Amino acid sequence: MKNEKILIIGACGQIGVELTLALRKVYGSDQVIATDIRNEHPLLKGSGPYYSLNALDAVATYELVKKESITQIYLLAALLSATGEKDPKRTWDINMESMLGVLDIGVQEKLNKIYWPSSIAVFGPTTPRDHTPQQTIVEPRTVYGISKYAGELWCQYYHQRWGLDVRSMRYPGLISWKSEPGGGTTDYAVEIYIEALKKSKYTCFLSESTYLPMMYMDDAIRGTIELMEASADKIKTRMAYNISAMSFSPREITSAIQYHIPEFKIEYNPDFRQQIADGWPRSIDDRAARADWGWQHEFDLNRMTYDMLKQLKKKLQLA
Repeated sequence: MKNEKILIIGACGQIGVELTLALRKVYGSDQVIATDIRNEHPLLKGSGPYYSLNALDAVATYELVKKESITQIYLLAALLSATGEKDPKRTWDINMESMLGVLDIGVQEKLNKIYWPSSIAVFGPTTPRDHTPQQTIVEPRTVYGISKYAGELWCQYYHQRWGLDVRSMRYPGLISWKSEPGGGTTDYAVEIYIEALKKSKYTCFLSESTYLPMMYMDDAIRGTIELMEASADKIKTRMAYNISAMSFSPREITSAIQYHIPEFKIEYNPDFRQQIADGWPRSIDDRAARADWGWQHEFDLNRMTYDMLKQLKKKLQLA
């Protein structure tokens, strides 16, 4: 395991920053190569090697894989749900072309493993919304969701056709204090903590009763690494695993915050993201991940709220 050389594409995104730092603790700083089209994230500076890389440049990616003797790739570069709806064609190109380029490199170079994240955005209005099963109706209504479902099928195809060890999970909404949200429909659940601390008020772009599956970033990062370190015989699906921790509404997260900040007030002004959220599950059935490779979450809403407020106070210098 320690001999792996890992390339992370999209290391400066919400997931990428924390996953890069976590992988460097496991494998060693020099064994994890971080890349992004953006400038290096401040939290990554000094923690290990960094390259500027356009995820759509398959030639440059291949050259870097050869140069660094890469054995695993984590492809995190993507445009997310809300941002993606502003330019559907560009979203499709970025999300799909980058993926197919990496999968081809994986086959050509016989890479040990590839990680590519999917999302609950693959589900749509026709999907059962409560305890959404691992295998169910999948009819996404956003270009982000369409690209993610297509990507899951490509993962399965490359595994079946060439034996490529590709692994994936369907992330719910992810909540983190370390890195900024990246334009998703669940971003309110990060913004609300920041605004509660700064202004004691927040205007939410979803309605008060909109339930969505959520997960604290600590759980998401740990789960990702556990999935990738699981033995291949435990991976029963090569599309993407359902993975979940909790489900809550803006009203419930508000109550959790008010326990610590009683004066906190919230208003509701739903926008176009409400329609996206209304097509997603309210809760996720992730029994397959728990049975196959031992997934277990650690954070519920109250524990997450306590930690978010504690860490953000320090980050925002409000303590």
